[in-house]
Amino acid sequence: MISEITGGVTAAKGFRAASCAAGIKYQGRTDMAMIACSVPCAVAGTFTSNQVKAAPVLWDMDVVFRKKQAQAVVVNAGIANAATGETGLALCRETAEYTGNRLGIPSDSVLIGSTGVIGPNIPVDRISAGVDMMIPALADTAEAGTAASRAIMTTDTVNKERAVRFTLPGENGEDVTVTLGGMSKGSGMIHPNMCTMLAYLTTDCAVDQALLQQALRDVVKDTFNMISVDGDTSTNDTLLVLASGLAGNRPVVSAEDPGYAVLKAALFTVCRNLAVLMAGDGEGATHLIEMTVTGADTKENARTLARSVVSSSLVKAMIYGKDANCGRILCALGYAGPAFNPDRVDLYLLGNSGNVCFCLNGRVQEFDEDKALEILSGHDVRFTADMHMGSESAVAWGCDLTYDYVKINGDYRS
Repeated sequence: MISEITGGVTAAKGFRAASCAAGIKYQGRTDMAMIACSVPCAVAGTFTSNQVKAAPVLWDMDVVFRKKQAQAVVVNAGIANAATGETGLALCRETAEYTGNRLGIPSDSVLIGSTGVIGPNIPVDRISAGVDMMIPALADTAEAGTAASRAIMTTDTVNKERAVRFTLPGENGEDVTVTLGGMSKGSGMIHPNMCTMLAYLTTDCAVDQALLQQALRDVVKDTFNMISVDGDTSTNDTLLVLASGLAGNRPVVSAEDPGYAVLKAALFTVCRNLAVLMAGDGEGATHLIEMTVTGADTKENARTLARSVVSSSLVKAMIYGKDANCGRILCALGYAGPAFNPDRVDLYLLGNSGNVCFCLNGRVQEFDEDKALEILSGHDVRFTADMHMGSESAVAWGCDLTYDYVKINGDYRS
């Protein structure tokens, strides 16, 4: 049984967090966060598919795939430290060395995250000053975790954190409580294959590092990789999970261990919830769009079809205008790539008090326009399409496209 609880990155045993206003770019608000653990952690990560990778991404990839252990994370908002060459990599190295010295841990156990404007260099003295402010403030309270989640925001309008608890067999056979929590940021430059998103998960589960990496890669396919705000895949996308092992469970060391399925389900729950929060908080958004595809012939085709709909600018504009123009959804399904029989597609708009059938056997139906408008006026707008090709399904999330999106991105650097 997985239970959702209040909390974020400090919910699991061993983890503390802090934040500060370092003046990286923003004035009058917090813009740096730190997560630290009392013990070395197994670490797993997934990163942007963009060929232009920011310096912190390159640094973290080295830590995750070479050392496979970490004990702290330092994140800044405002400047992305991307397209900065060796200067950017040197900043990551200096930040890790400085933080490691102050915490008494190896520099290659310090992970780095940055988000914001691409191009400018981050003043190293502000990063160091921020580290100096945060270390004495590290705390394991829920409030510290929430403050950290707010500090990494850029154009986000709300902070994003979630946590769950579950049970696993303990070392002595009795069940023990295991906790997994996380925080993320992301509002624009978000598109499948990782997005302008930073996400940090922490758990006190004892788990083999390779299994943790495997679970994270699998979970990402149906969570963070199924959201789209604007079709742009960022240079800085990073998703990390640190496992302290302090819960006292019998270590999960095999994919056949029942505990592995439970841990993977917990990862899925937190990642899905954070991903949906990000999709609904897209820049300028007024609606969350959820697209479910059923009856696909393969899982990947179901994912591709669902992502195509939430990524369509015309569908996004349609939702903003509350216009029940279902042809735009059929069009987005049609150009997605996977082959299907258009004469077998059923499409519905889902409402709490009843659904609206837009299309049956590939033919647009007469429907209640007032009922459709009522559903489209809600914040969450949900569609389902049955392809009648097989038994696979997938869900994708996005948001509407508004005038405010253009305004936000027309002067983003200032």
